[in-house]
Amino acid sequence: MDLHNLFERYKLLVKKADHAFLIMKRDYGDFIRCRIHCSDCCHAIFGLFLIEAAYIKHHFSQLNRNEKREAILRAERSDKDLLEIEERLKVYENNQRMRVFALSKERVRCPLLDQNQECILYPFRPITCRVYGIPTAIHGKGRVCSMAAFKKGETYPTFDMDATYRELYHLSNELLMQTGCEDMNVASLLISVSKAIRMPMEDIIRGNLE
Repeated sequence: MDLHNLFERYKLLVKKADHAFLIMKRDYGDFIRCRIHCSDCCHAIFGLFLIEAAYIKHHFSQLNRNEKREAILRAERSDKDLLEIEERLKVYENNQRMRVFALSKERVRCPLLDQNQECILYPFRPITCRVYGIPTAIHGKGRVCSMAAFKKGETYPTFDMDATYRELYHLSNELLMQTGCEDMNVASLLISVSKAIRMPMEDIIRGNLE
């Protein structure tokens, strides 16, 4: 399996995201409120495609023992919080729109955020984290961090998350094909950061998510 090649192609997506952020910072810097130790994005709930989960797991495994142990403990708490949120959201099981809206208002601490309010995998953080402070387009609708100063009703350039998701899906699909997974539907599934760092790498790349 050529995991290195898949990671290199994933990093091209990362570069696109970083470039988009830098362009927005250059042109709309006064509206972007990202600062050191600002951790609003570190409490947002989102999922990882398998290729990104594998990339995170790869670099997480290279941390020292203490960093990993503390992150795993935080991950256990995060998973518990996610389960409680999932239980609360059952009231919207017949209203997907309200479910998505309610989920967007929930906050769970990312296990990669340490006691100093710093990301222990900052150079390798997910794409969602990299573009959190700038306007993004998801399902054709513009979204932006609530702390940003972009004005409602105004038009700004957006980072196309839908296109990024498609690329992540294709890379995840290739990953599963290389490992012999028989259920290609798994490529569309998302897993939390907390689950990604706790799972064995072998399970991630083979799509064994249960």
